[in-house]
Amino acid sequence: MNKNIWLDGMMGLVVGDALGVPVQFMGRKEIRNRKEGPVTGMESGGVYNMPKGTWSDDSSMALATLSSILDKGEADPGDIMLQFVKWELKGEYTPYGEAFDEGNTCSNAIYDFVKFPDITKCGATGEHANGNGALMRILPVCLHYFDKQLVVTKDAIGKIHTIAGLTHNHLRSKICCGMYYFLVKSIIDNNVKYEERKEHWDSLPEGDYGYPPTKPSLLEVLQYGIFKGWNYYKSDIKNLTELAYLGRIKDLSSFQNEPEETIKTTGYVIDTFEAAIWCLINTNSYKDCMLKAVNLGDDTDTVAAIAGGLAGLYYGYETIPEEWLCEIPKRKWIEDLCEKASEGT
Repeated sequence: MNKNIWLDGMMGLVVGDALGVPVQFMGRKEIRNRKEGPVTGMESGGVYNMPKGTWSDDSSMALATLSSILDKGEADPGDIMLQFVKWELKGEYTPYGEAFDEGNTCSNAIYDFVKFPDITKCGATGEHANGNGALMRILPVCLHYFDKQLVVTKDAIGKIHTIAGLTHNHLRSKICCGMYYFLVKSIIDNNVKYEERKEHWDSLPEGDYGYPPTKPSLLEVLQYGIFKGWNYYKSDIKNLTELAYLGRIKDLSSFQNEPEETIKTTGYVIDTFEAAIWCLINTNSYKDCMLKAVNLGDDTDTVAAIAGGLAGLYYGYETIPEEWLCEIPKRKWIEDLCEKASEGT
């Protein structure tokens, strides 16, 4: 199977982020009742008055993380934090040379690190610091540890928690990032198995061999990831209180039927995680998933970025509309980073 998971996931994230920027902070009714109606493609404008295709802090911090992984050959928390400083203070990893849309928790952690460069103390630990700023940028770390198949799950999750904790150092946020890893791993593993079965089927001589293999649904694949993640976390009693906050997504067949009005799109990490998964399991394509995510309103860029990373992995880079991709500034630079990552991190 010759798939570039970095290209699938990272461009899925960046495009989702960019699609959401123009309607960020608008309520879903406000979006629906606009003169132009719900979002159907890339737009310009918004609260930051940016050109079409502009991506925000979600992508910048994810790209800073990816760049660090490529430079160091590993997920080095200290170097990742240094790249965040370059983003915040120098505008690196941005579309146009200036950081914008920084979340308070991320920004505070970066400035605290500048004053006292200790990665164990810069991240906020309070319960009210459970925003989505760690979850939105964790995809490259998840992909890195998927690539490092010899790394045991406990070590991968430990490092994911550390890197999440650079800005959001409360267990609830870290568990969400760990659960995201299990979803990433489940999607890629299932894609690989399906492609292997399909290649075997296609190589058979003509004859009656029954039905060709079918790809498991995204709901099934995500459910398996949640099952694996849930079993991992529940083995430690210290996690049970925080794990309970993710109770609505434990059974996706039930959660799929939740009405839209119960899906919140605030900056709270649980709301964001739920919204992203709800969009994923209630659509059948990358495009439809992203449009559903941004038309939910409020924290549109982050919900779409988090859902977009997973949708990109499941459906593939080739399913992202070209008319969206062509609007992304620095597209070649991002894709070159992904190609380099695919060659070996």
